[in-house]
Amino acid sequence: QVQLVESGGGLVQPGGSLRLSCAASRSISSIDVMGWYRQAPGKERELVVRLTHGGVTLYADSVKGRFTISLDNVKNTWYLQMNTLKPEDTAVYYCNGLIHGSRGGNYWGQGTQVTVSS
Repeated sequence: QVQLVESGGGLVQPGGSLRLSCAASRSISSIDVMGWYRQAPGKERELVVRLTHGGVTLYADSVKGRFTISLDNVKNTWYLQMNTLKPEDTAVYYCNGLIHGSRGGNYWGQGTQVTVSS
């Protein structure tokens, strides 16, 4: 199993930046896919970005060029750098870790609120 703890959400003005963190309870080298999802009020949870262990990234079209996922293998943490934020980015953001295999699983952080408003 793995526990994921998020931090870094908050209120920011349009055009501003935030960085979210997702700290894992085990080495992230053992996590096959790491990512971020978000859920806005009244909407389904949607993919923001995912990164495979092999280094392949997939960004939602709505965030391409503005958001960046990165890793810190020493801290067992991955990040979501969000720039040029828009009101439509307002949502609860969840980090996600997927471990393949019979002893794997799909793990979620507790969620962190990001509000983009003037």
